[in-house]
Amino acid sequence: MSQHENPYSTPQFTANESGEPPRQYEPQGDFKPFKSIWLSPRRTVRQIISTDPTLHVVLLACFSGIGETLDRASMRDLGDRLPLPAIIAVAVILGPIGGLIGVWIGAWLVAITGKWMGGKGTSETVRTALTWASIPSIVASILWIPQLLLLREELFTSETPRLESNPGLIVPVLALSLVEIVLAVWSFVLMCNTIAEVQSFGSAWRGLFNLILAGAIVLVPIMALVFTVVALS
Repeated sequence: MSQHENPYSTPQFTANESGEPPRQYEPQGDFKPFKSIWLSPRRTVRQIISTDPTLHVVLLACFSGIGETLDRASMRDLGDRLPLPAIIAVAVILGPIGGLIGVWIGAWLVAITGKWMGGKGTSETVRTALTWASIPSIVASILWIPQLLLLREELFTSETPRLESNPGLIVPVLALSLVEIVLAVWSFVLMCNTIAEVQSFGSAWRGLFNLILAGAIVLVPIMALVFTVVALS
């Protein structure tokens, strides 16, 4: 592969008769997927699938689930009802389970809706794409450590007396939050590219539409049910 090859370019393989991307061999060399995924998502996921599409999928899904559980606990002010140790325990114990379930169901939905668009990905390859694209978000989860040291239980409560009485904490907290947002956005950008790769789409925009379509399959029936209940009441 040329050093100047565009990592976001259209993949060079085509689907075989079974509908799956062929397991094309690419020289591995000093292949470091945890590093290359950041700037070369398509090439990285292509090489992972060509060698072992299950590589670290379960591990990454578990770590991603922990971070997502902490995020939800913070947004819902769970600390108003549970002590900090209980919240951490819930994240560590139930987070991985939720992460695995979410990845498996999400991959199935993306694979199914991708086929409507002419995609060639399977649930297995889509799981690879989803989990490896989540690496920036997983890295962002590490930032919970300094935030916990700064704010402790106030990360999960509606009231923040420690932060209000120490204005000097605002700058580092905002800085950490900004980094988290940037990493989350980059993770989504990577996901659009990795999904496009495993689906044999030429553009990351089609990968984005595939994700939106998969989400709509879940959200539209729920919204319809809610509107129906409201209308009947």
